[in-house]
Amino acid sequence: MAGCSGSAPSVAPNAEPAKNPTLVERLEARAEARAEAKAEAEAAAAAKAKAATPDPAPQVESIALPVWNAPEVSLQPSELAEARKAADKALAEDRLYRDAEDAIPLYLAILALQPQDRAAQRGLDKARQRLRAQATALMAQPENQRQALAQAAEIAGVAVALAPEGKAEQALQQRIAVARRLLALNRAGEQALRQHQFGEDGGGAQAAFREVLATDPLNSRARQGLAAVESGLIRRAEYAAAMESDFDAAARWLDKATTIRGEAVTLKDARARIENIRTAQLDALREGGLRDLVSSKGLKDAQLKLAQAERIALPGDRTVVLLRERIELVTHYGSFRPGQVFSDALADGSRGPQMVVVPYGSFQMGAAEGEIGSSDAERPQHQVRFERGFAMSITEVTVADFRRFVEAAKARPRATRRGHSIVYDERSGNFIRRSGVDWQSDYNGAKAAPNSPVMHVSVRDAEAYATWLSEQTGRYYRLPSESEFEYALRAGSQGRYPWGRSMTPPENSGNFTGSLDVSPSGRHWNNAFIGYGDGFWGTAPVAMFRANAWGLHDVSGNVSEWVADCWHASYRRAPADGAAWYNPGCRQRVIRGGNWANAPEQTRAAWRQSQDSDVTSARIGFRLVRGI
Repeated sequence: MAGCSGSAPSVAPNAEPAKNPTLVERLEARAEARAEAKAEAEAAAAAKAKAATPDPAPQVESIALPVWNAPEVSLQPSELAEARKAADKALAEDRLYRDAEDAIPLYLAILALQPQDRAAQRGLDKARQRLRAQATALMAQPENQRQALAQAAEIAGVAVALAPEGKAEQALQQRIAVARRLLALNRAGEQALRQHQFGEDGGGAQAAFREVLATDPLNSRARQGLAAVESGLIRRAEYAAAMESDFDAAARWLDKATTIRGEAVTLKDARARIENIRTAQLDALREGGLRDLVSSKGLKDAQLKLAQAERIALPGDRTVVLLRERIELVTHYGSFRPGQVFSDALADGSRGPQMVVVPYGSFQMGAAEGEIGSSDAERPQHQVRFERGFAMSITEVTVADFRRFVEAAKARPRATRRGHSIVYDERSGNFIRRSGVDWQSDYNGAKAAPNSPVMHVSVRDAEAYATWLSEQTGRYYRLPSESEFEYALRAGSQGRYPWGRSMTPPENSGNFTGSLDVSPSGRHWNNAFIGYGDGFWGTAPVAMFRANAWGLHDVSGNVSEWVADCWHASYRRAPADGAAWYNPGCRQRVIRGGNWANAPEQTRAAWRQSQDSDVTSARIGFRLVRGI
């Protein structure tokens, strides 16, 4: 056997057989010693395995086959027959190569003494076949692959030592080398999995498993490994969604998971689970935010929940839209809604004036440069913004409303104390002072109907009514600021007139001076809206005409109205937040809104006029606002 990796056993021709144990005795002794050594090794391995940590990831590189050296067999020519019997018995028991008493070492020893021994050669050929069969079986073994392949490599090393040029042995050697490399790659991938190195951006477990499948597309272990990588990425996505509320990161992890097996069923299920997590979190944030809005935690906590919901929600999510709308409502309207109509209960069980909630927003207040009929007192035009809505009485305060105040508070309004007020005189067509006129009187001094707007009241009378109503309802009523009044009068429009740019009011839009209006004695207005008529020469009962876009009646007509502001000759340095521009002790106040006797230029949306705070007139009334 010179020249091969397995060396032939040495032979001692001068030995004295009679002084040595027989071959059978030597073989039996060696078998006993081998059994004892194997038992000790197995016990030591078992003890070590209990405390051993997982194997480190193997270095994936070419693994050389082990070199087999035949055990030394001392054989005398006289022992050939006995050696043949021992070799055949070992072959039958599949004891092939490990020890000197196994089949292959014995056959080699026999052939070393008798190279032409056909029986030994046939036995050796059978042993080689057994080696290939054993190695092939070990390669197919699904359990303990590492040990099985190591054993297969050892067996292949024996086979190659016996037949270095044998094609079957070379093929076996190649298959084992490939199998061991694939196993090492699988183990490296599994180790990376345990360390959560999925290789989503290259390398890691995914690279190892893909390299295996490039060689063996049906390798079940690598396929399972890739499935485990996919599962790991899905777990990361679900963790990001459930624990971190980071749904963008969850989507990225799922996108990486799709590179494993495409949009598999597991990915579709994971996306559904993550969307369920998102929905549950959004529902919880919405419900929590809504609870905050009606609890002591209030608006700030609800806004924090909204911010979190906006971070995790998909665009247009209805849950976020609902919570944002509710927060916006509370921010700008408290417990009310824009356009809501209500009235507060008074202490005696009756109801106060009907109010409507005016929406928050902004507008350009005043007249633009060059507006026909405007004055410098209406400029500069400036932006006013209301961060919160407010409630305004739908109509002007009526005679019936004011009567309850006078009688309950035993009030004596200014015209009553003074004994006169300014009325329209039908005979002369002028406004004159007439005795015996007060808040109970109509525009011409006659008794006013209960549903007529109260006239002949000073701004102090209006403020006294607001104070009384506040005491009765427990709510804060006041005169509107000038900017609140113009904002409500325009109701979202920005034209010259409250209804827009048309020179003629729309039909049924209000009580204005119209060319078609006729006084009881047949008078016509000298300066009026051409072609317009409303059926009233003086004041009309409240709410006789169509409300504006925000549900308010008679803001631009019927009677002009007191507002809370002191008179200033222009809007320079005027408040931009909707607050009244008031100087304590001021005598000159502002009236706003056209009236039944105003010229068309005085019906413009920006029109304003100064009046002494003691003035009472058939052309001036008021309405109130209430905070919400």
